[in-house]
Amino acid sequence: MYVTLYDFFKSNAESITEDWYARLGMHKGGVYGTEDPDEIATLKEQNLRFHHIFIELFNDESVLEDETFQRWLDEVTSDEAHLNTLLPEVVEEFLNNQQIYLDYLHTYLQHHGDDFTLNDYQTYIQKITDTFQRVVVLYSKKSQQKSKQFILAQTELINELSSPVIQLNHDISLLPLVGEINTERAKVIVSNTIKFCAEYEVTCLLVDLSGVSHIDTMVASQLSELIQGLRLIGTRTSLSGIRPEIAQTAVQLGIKFTSYNIYPSIAQALANLDFTTIDV
Repeated sequence: MYVTLYDFFKSNAESITEDWYARLGMHKGGVYGTEDPDEIATLKEQNLRFHHIFIELFNDESVLEDETFQRWLDEVTSDEAHLNTLLPEVVEEFLNNQQIYLDYLHTYLQHHGDDFTLNDYQTYIQKITDTFQRVVVLYSKKSQQKSKQFILAQTELINELSSPVIQLNHDISLLPLVGEINTERAKVIVSNTIKFCAEYEVTCLLVDLSGVSHIDTMVASQLSELIQGLRLIGTRTSLSGIRPEIAQTAVQLGIKFTSYNIYPSIAQALANLDFTTIDV
């Protein structure tokens, strides 16, 4: 009974997935090295869905432009396990899948290839290799895009979590700044702090800088903008923990903190500050 190459691949889709997984090396990294049964099941399911899509290539030439493939591509490149897998390893597995298709093509020809010419054989080989090349390019571009989005989201989250405003009572809040403050983080601090103080009607904010060892001129300007912005919404600012290096940068910029209550540490501020900060 004659079986088309399309039907042959389609009937063997699950076998292709199992063959691929069986060929995974012992020392694979990322998603391919997992020993978690649930993760393995997900990996195989993703691989099998790829084959169902890829096999349609032998029935429909526009398979890679199809929405089904685009959804698969978006899902896999958004998957945390694949995001944590080096791109060269993913590419290697695409090439391993390519080789499996070439092996299955050879098997098909042995059993059903009586009407195949050498030109037919070369045409199918070219179709398989060309398509996998396009798949690798599309995956690489989408993966790079997703990685950038993931890193950006993580950076924004870290910036937000690393500049929390702590409400001490109804009127008074504390902003403890710790670690390196770059320009991007400084902008997040200014935006989030002003928003918080306006929303909770903070009367006085104590900004502690004891955990910051260095700020550049741009960040110092952002700090000045924060203080001015808080003043405009009715929040008075007190400072604590200003290190000599930060004080020197402020002097060089001409930023004057003489109109604000300044304390050596949070403890001294909380012990002595009566929160009747000078209005400016």
